[in-house]
Amino acid sequence: MQAPVLVLSQNTKRESGKKAQLGNIQAAKNISEVIQTCLGPRAMLKMLMDPMGGVVMTNDGNAILREIQVQHPAAKSMIEISRTQDEEVGDGTTSVIILAGEVLSIAETFLEQQMHPTVIISAYRLALDDIVEAARKISTPVDINDSETLGSIIGTTIGTKFIKQWSDLACRIAIDAVNIVKIEENGRLEIDIKRYAKVEKVPGGTIEESEVLQGVMLNKDVTHAKMRRRIENPRIILLDCNLEYKKGESQTNIEITKEEDFTRILQLEEEYIERICRDIIAFKPDLVITEKGVSDLAQHFLLKSNISVIRRVRKSDNNRIARACGATIANRTDELQESDVGIRCGLFEVTKIGDEYFTFLTRCKDPKACTIVLRGASKDILNEVERNLQDAMQVARNVLVDPYLLPGGGAAEMALAHILNEKAQSVAGIQQWPYRAISKALEVIPRTLIRNCGGNPIRVLTALRVGLFCIIMNGLSMPLCVGKTCIRRQLILGC
Repeated sequence: MQAPVLVLSQNTKRESGKKAQLGNIQAAKNISEVIQTCLGPRAMLKMLMDPMGGVVMTNDGNAILREIQVQHPAAKSMIEISRTQDEEVGDGTTSVIILAGEVLSIAETFLEQQMHPTVIISAYRLALDDIVEAARKISTPVDINDSETLGSIIGTTIGTKFIKQWSDLACRIAIDAVNIVKIEENGRLEIDIKRYAKVEKVPGGTIEESEVLQGVMLNKDVTHAKMRRRIENPRIILLDCNLEYKKGESQTNIEITKEEDFTRILQLEEEYIERICRDIIAFKPDLVITEKGVSDLAQHFLLKSNISVIRRVRKSDNNRIARACGATIANRTDELQESDVGIRCGLFEVTKIGDEYFTFLTRCKDPKACTIVLRGASKDILNEVERNLQDAMQVARNVLVDPYLLPGGGAAEMALAHILNEKAQSVAGIQQWPYRAISKALEVIPRTLIRNCGGNPIRVLTALRVGLFCIIMNGLSMPLCVGKTCIRRQLILGC
């Protein structure tokens, strides 16, 4: 008899059939249960220790799952869902995991009844299409020019976060930052928060001191102590090249036969540096910022011309400076043009905060990039405030891009569950049962909110269903209460 051929390694565990399906469902439920207590305004913070020994305190679903080490492939897929939600939407990372866990949980019953997974998935996809269509119908258009309405919408996001005590400040920062980086071209709206709205965390002070700068802040100082640290209306040149003699990429050997050759080599290096400095000085800039190094000799020539220099700036920071002050990043000094010089910056200033120097390029005219300066007592607090503020900015961006709003606090889920339950009667075949089960799965959001608030889920959900039924029977429209969800005159989820 021929010996079996081992394709997988000996330590590999392989499962198939119903056992694998039930194992995937159980893994997803375990991930969902980890963060159920993190949903809603009464959510609890989780304290985690990262691999480097640091402490993370947060109730953000994506931040929590990012620190969890899992081996099961289904659990890893759930964590990937949270990461995708955070990148695409910016908020709702906890809700999407809880909902995904519940949807998989209700599928377990159908699998035990020998229903094929393909049938269940097709019913789920049909329900998804109907949910998207129904959600658009019950949504309310938003006036994006009304800052008070925008603030109320963003406030609902912050209301479940650590930063809710400073809700007004966070809303104002989020709205200002999004409006600064917003660009409209040919009817297309572009809001790139990730690249052009940088958050700088400066420990010390109070959270009330946080602000949005009309420009850029860098954790840098000028290269020479005698260079100017404050310039009004500076002319700025941005470079992506070294202001020093060229060095070999690897080990370089030069063979010298005469003593004069060594002196000539040094002279050529000095002449090269003098030439590139002369190219820069010809445009009479007040400030030069480069992503690479600056030699002592280049500093000497530029200091003689009263030019301040900042070196080794990150590429992302240089791009934001270019967008804020209207400059163009040059790769060679001999290719500089007058149009490459940035003139939209109102003030260049280097300030010492604590033990470090920070460069401020502020008062920019029509900047399309900004820096959010966060102050706080400790790094842990600043990290959590940054996560909360990123969610707020993402929500502000989403409202500007697609200005429609659904009621929160579980009201939209209850309404969609009722609509699916009614539509299920028109679904033919055995697909009707998985389709109807989705309406039950949607109730996990209000149920979790009620449980986290210490309420009675059965009693409150029953009252919600009665209130929703009365609204539909009386032909009333779905109300929208920003801040706390309400179903007209029936119930308020005072979570």
